[in-house]
Amino acid sequence: MAAAGEAVTLRGELSSLFKTAISSAFPAVQDAEPVVAPCNNPQHGDYQCNNAMALFGKLKGKEGAPKNPRDVATAILKGLPDNSTIQETGLAGPGFINCKISTAYLASRVNGLLKNGIQSMAPELRYKRVIVDFSSPNVAKEMHVGHLRSTIIGDTISKTLEFCGADVMRLNHIGDWGTQFGMLIEHMAELRPGGLAESRDEDVADLQQLYRAAKKRFDEEEDFKTRAREAVTKLQSGDLQSVAAWQRICAASRREFEAIYTRLGVMLQERGESFYNPMLKDTIDELKSKGVAELSDGATCVFVEGQEIPLIVQKSDGGYGYASTDMACVKQRVQDEKADWIIYVTDIGQSTHFEMVFAAARRAGYLPPKDSTQLPRVSHVGFGLVLGEDGKKFKTRSGDVVRLVELLDEAKARCTATIKSRREEATATIMQLIKKSLGLQANATIMQLIKKSLGLQAGESIDDAELDAASSAMGYGAVKYADLKNSRLTNYKFSFDAMLELRGNTAVYLLYAHARIAGIVRKSGVDIDQLVASGTQVVVEHPKERELAMALVKFPEALEDMLEELMPNRLTDYLYTLSETFSSFYTECKVLGSEQEQSRLLLVEATARIMRQCFSLLGITPLYRI
Repeated sequence: MAAAGEAVTLRGELSSLFKTAISSAFPAVQDAEPVVAPCNNPQHGDYQCNNAMALFGKLKGKEGAPKNPRDVATAILKGLPDNSTIQETGLAGPGFINCKISTAYLASRVNGLLKNGIQSMAPELRYKRVIVDFSSPNVAKEMHVGHLRSTIIGDTISKTLEFCGADVMRLNHIGDWGTQFGMLIEHMAELRPGGLAESRDEDVADLQQLYRAAKKRFDEEEDFKTRAREAVTKLQSGDLQSVAAWQRICAASRREFEAIYTRLGVMLQERGESFYNPMLKDTIDELKSKGVAELSDGATCVFVEGQEIPLIVQKSDGGYGYASTDMACVKQRVQDEKADWIIYVTDIGQSTHFEMVFAAARRAGYLPPKDSTQLPRVSHVGFGLVLGEDGKKFKTRSGDVVRLVELLDEAKARCTATIKSRREEATATIMQLIKKSLGLQANATIMQLIKKSLGLQAGESIDDAELDAASSAMGYGAVKYADLKNSRLTNYKFSFDAMLELRGNTAVYLLYAHARIAGIVRKSGVDIDQLVASGTQVVVEHPKERELAMALVKFPEALEDMLEELMPNRLTDYLYTLSETFSSFYTECKVLGSEQEQSRLLLVEATARIMRQCFSLLGITPLYRI
């Protein structure tokens, strides 16, 4: 990771240079932040500084002011300090400053990656301790496709923050408390011969059926509704049988959650609603004492400017709800956990709720004012729905929500079949070519010996462990990538056929691309670490070498953009673009056996390392051969 204050991104280096230039050219202009972005047309340059027009507007009418934006740009160029980053500059239009980056600079950055490791490309954050609240399934219910987005978006955000040096708490705010448990426990007590005293290992599928039946009774039977509410009171007061039943329910759900998280490679610390229950009364009392909350129709409410409906932090019957827990959450995470940044990953339908919670927390003094740059920062990462291929909410044929475990099973099964099929096709193609080259002399005995020497025996299945690992990596990776490559703000259509495509922007394509790149290095027989240690350097000469080096150097910018916008598709876009850029390079630049073999092998390895880091951040296991 970069030292404090050091610009890791090329964009950051250029911004620093242009900040100096603007200050030199126009010392009277205060706090003019450089606007630096990649050029839309690479023929004009690599990056562009777009400050001239805005500065002209600020200076207009003042003594000695430039006559037009182009004069402003000319003055900025004169103030640009000597540097080894920019090779040449040029003016375009009314004052756009185009920059072409030095090939020596690009080569040095790639060499730095290979010498110092991928971590040296991680941009520094101002946030040291970050809490990411994601996944959050409900106890006594199976995880379904609706939990997929929160889980993998939250995981990618967490991994990227961790890569950039943040201490991340990954919190799973499970729904493990509230009225529904009184309802479920009472139904179990009445249904089972031994009542709550009947101890058994619960099963989530059974619990879900029990929950549905309990909910139906709660909605239809007034007497049961009364008993369910009494059961909640007993649970909250610590009744031993009620607490034991609740613990069994939570344990069953926890086992199912962990099985899913293990398959997805997701790490989470459970901290459910029950954790905050002891804090609710004091939090609400504090909100009332500070004048943040007030009574309205018997309920304790926080009225938020711009919202017609208040945030109810305590019901008229004295009970607590989601808003109560979320207010206690913010307070505890700021005051006890000392978080610099709190990120909530939930569906976009909860955006208004969190806006109101954050507004109430600001009034209470838990958070700084909305437009302040002070820490802690708080963000809601909303996401759209997962749709079926028909554009409707993704459900089974019977109309039920799709269980997440079934979705993962099918993805893996499809990939197992695909890998087997493609290996068989590749084997058949190779043998046809060999037979054709040998002519009619290729009898069955000769062909069988060739197959054995190539490890392609007819009917031989690939190693089960290798197939299982590859199918899991490809299947789960395909599911994750198909989600993450879309803007999280939009709904997206779930399609196994589309996500398992070998062409285009899919995990399968990228995993095959990485396997091919790893194969180039493997085939060379060169120890890359020894090559780097010997002092061999990347030399950038061919235009395609330059394009690839530029794509590699932009990796830290993709990380910055992703974390600034909390949009994982910024990272998937970068990964796909890098893969396409490498393909173009490899088509035009011979690697093995070329005069530039060593330098180009280093470019190949640098590409593989950045691709692997992208896969890691996206929660995808790279494959080295398929």
